[in-house]
Amino acid sequence: MVSHNEKREENDMNSIARMPLVAMAAMMSLPSSWAMAQDGAVPIKISYQPALYGVSIEIATDKGWWKEIGLEPSFTIFPSGAPQIAAAAAGDWDVGTLGAPPAVLGASRIDLKTIGLATEEGEANVLLAPKDKVAELKASPESIKGQSILIPTNSTAEFAAWNCLRTYGLAIDDVQWVNLAPPQLVAAFANGTGGLAGIFTPYAYTLNAKSGAVKLCSAKDAGLTLVSAIVARPQYIEEHKDAVAKFMATYLRAVTWQRQNPDEAVGYLKAFYERNGVQLDETYLRQELTTDRKQYTLEEQLKTFARDGKPSEIDQAFDTFEDYLITKGTLQSKIDPGSFVTDDVLKQIAADPKLKAWAELK
Repeated sequence: MVSHNEKREENDMNSIARMPLVAMAAMMSLPSSWAMAQDGAVPIKISYQPALYGVSIEIATDKGWWKEIGLEPSFTIFPSGAPQIAAAAAGDWDVGTLGAPPAVLGASRIDLKTIGLATEEGEANVLLAPKDKVAELKASPESIKGQSILIPTNSTAEFAAWNCLRTYGLAIDDVQWVNLAPPQLVAAFANGTGGLAGIFTPYAYTLNAKSGAVKLCSAKDAGLTLVSAIVARPQYIEEHKDAVAKFMATYLRAVTWQRQNPDEAVGYLKAFYERNGVQLDETYLRQELTTDRKQYTLEEQLKTFARDGKPSEIDQAFDTFEDYLITKGTLQSKIDPGSFVTDDVLKQIAADPKLKAWAELK
């Protein structure tokens, strides 16, 4: 776990003296409530993992948007969801981004609220096979029986692999499951261990580069909607409702910026992954940004969260994933997604013209 505080600003007077005229004009044009907040910024502890959804946080930090909107952030990067949820229970962070398993378990254990959709990743969770075997396996899925599948257990990749087998008319027990953490899985499969591999990006790209393995089936192919979430501790929402809205709006601003500046976004993703030990060719980075993991703007978030008298798209995604967690014994009973998935923060942003414009980069 790597923890670091935002310490990029120098003495205010020195910063102003060196500030370009365009930046000074931008500050002068800020809504007065935000400009006043520069002297009394609200502390907010942000957590994330070394995944695509962390890039928006890094972009916002690099561009100084947190301070500009009146937030004083500190950051913690977690290697996975389990320690991230444990830290949330201790009050070590306020808002963050994480995958579906910790989002659900966090809701079950500490009433963690899902306030936004970080990514939709149906194409990012895949079942891979040797390139020269894919055509044969698709033509005769029964030949998968008896094979070993390398998999990180209790993961969206395993959930996807299970459902891929079902689409081929196979049962979970028809194969041998070999539990490996992603780095070990990549090394083992590249060295010839296992017939198939269930994994998620960016590890799937590394495996393709090292072994030539290609997609046999994705979660999307199996009819699944897989998501990662933007979350907040309920206590922090209650005490700092406006700060949570500003965090969310700034995150969405970074998403919009990536849509408008795809080449620069690839550069940010490359640097972010490399700092966390992941080396990828630009082709894979573009695939991650544009195809395999979809990020959502404010308008798209509101549509995904809309219930209109029935469960929303994100409600349904979590409900289906809960069935998998119960089968695994990780979750003891179903939780109504309506109890932890909320669009209140998104609606607050949409109802505030200034905050909405900020989120939409206008």
